Amino acid sequence: MADYDYIIVGAGSAGGALAARLSEDPKTKILLLEAGAASHPYTRMPLSFGLLIDNPAANWLYQSEPEPGTANRVIPVPRGKLLGGSSSINGLVWVRGQPLDYDTWAQMGCRGWSWRDVAPLFTRIETFVDGDGRNGRGTAGPLKVSTVPDQNPLYDALFKAAVAAGYKLNPDYNSEDQEGVVKTQTSIFKGRRMSVAHCYIEPAMKRSPGLRVVTGAHMLRVLLDGKRCVGVEYEKDGKVVQARARETILSAGGIASPQILELSGIGQPDLLRKHGIDVKHELPAVGENFRDHINARIIWRVKDRKVSYNHMARGLGAATQMMKYLVTGGGFMSLPSAPLLAFLRTRPELATPDVQMHLVPYSIKDPKTRRLQDFPSMTVACYQLRPESLGSVHVKSPDPKAQPAIRFNFLADPIDQRAMVDGFRMMRKIVDAAPMDLYRDSEFSPGPSVRSDEEILTWIRNNSQTAYHPIGTCRMGPGPNAVVDDKLRVHGLEGLRVADASIFPTMPSGNTNAPSIMVGEKAADILKAAS
Repeated sequence: MADYDYIIVGAGSAGGALAARLSEDPKTKILLLEAGAASHPYTRMPLSFGLLIDNPAANWLYQSEPEPGTANRVIPVPRGKLLGGSSSINGLVWVRGQPLDYDTWAQMGCRGWSWRDVAPLFTRIETFVDGDGRNGRGTAGPLKVSTVPDQNPLYDALFKAAVAAGYKLNPDYNSEDQEGVVKTQTSIFKGRRMSVAHCYIEPAMKRSPGLRVVTGAHMLRVLLDGKRCVGVEYEKDGKVVQARARETILSAGGIASPQILELSGIGQPDLLRKHGIDVKHELPAVGENFRDHINARIIWRVKDRKVSYNHMARGLGAATQMMKYLVTGGGFMSLPSAPLLAFLRTRPELATPDVQMHLVPYSIKDPKTRRLQDFPSMTVACYQLRPESLGSVHVKSPDPKAQPAIRFNFLADPIDQRAMVDGFRMMRKIVDAAPMDLYRDSEFSPGPSVRSDEEILTWIRNNSQTAYHPIGTCRMGPGPNAVVDDKLRVHGLEGLRVADASIFPTMPSGNTNAPSIMVGEKAADILKAAS
């Protein structure tokens, strides 16, 4: 007899939302397992996305394998190690994506995942505090979304520069029209992070007697009885624990979900045998179809130090900004990773934007540590919205606590190369426009000597980082190139589903937190309908 109706592995964006929605029925018995901790003192402050970028107490600190396409560099891959998962440490940029993304999923055989199907779920998630309920924006959801309130003359100049460069402004990029330059919508309300832990899990724990949440529970494997999953085995406080359920749902994310499947003997037989793992179920697509955004940043010095947080948040300025945050909930400590965004087309014949830019009133010395540069400056970053290059995530050891091999294969596809070079030039075009003359000084990195397409592409390969959006490793769809079907059931097995960003067939156009929460909401509807 099962101990639970549902076991959910991973209390991140999707898993936390899924558990909360299932727990609305007090008779439903749910075990929510999280390998990380319950919380961290910094997490509710928005700036925690920088403070926790290299903190092992809140971050799994994954690293990629060296690859020739990115100058054989080891690239950091941060992932949340707390209740709420990466929603508890991310950059708080709220992007739904484009209707085209989800209609493409439906055309690829994922029935029930078109824009018409998922748009009501996005509405259900949010309370958009700056909206009035039009354009499908939510007014009664658990997660409050707000527009960046920070004011800065530099923002005004950047908006004018974008228009001068030929791009439009957009009052709401989370409507059906994403294109334009905008103030960022964020998972922040009154200066506090709106993580899934805060908005979904904690209220559910207070409300539902049927929800049990266990932190520090490191997954070892799912338990199979023939071709049926009957539960999980995990380690807690040095002890091995088994739990059984009618349905088990992996929501451990784009890195850990395929790893758990492979540790359980589900995946490519040759790879599993190579690492001494008994093959329980052949499923070649596990760990394949991996995508992420490669992120290129240009840094400019600025003439007026009063518009750059490199000046305003250094030395005594840091104390001033902290006091401002504590008193008003505003200032540097309250910002998301980018207060302004741009969704643009690199070519006029494209139907929708294919690049996203982050416009930031400061610069950092090292993306690994997020420490501020010591001179007044600004950054514009760019990534291709829908990359074509495919990588992989696979175990490299039978040890459940060993990190998997993460291979991005960034910029392998010529389409990606072209989009990134063109996006790089567009960043320069905006900042070089006349309205920026009062603020723009010299280009610090990479510098004006990097001009040709080949030079730009080489610089991107040598310097860019991930934008922290790993998806696709348990791809949804029909046929042998997928792991789950459109009901999120693992192909060929009963009682086992996957619900997180790993199931995305293609990359949504933008940051992945909102789409991941949508998957949790969708999974809850699917499971309720099946029960």
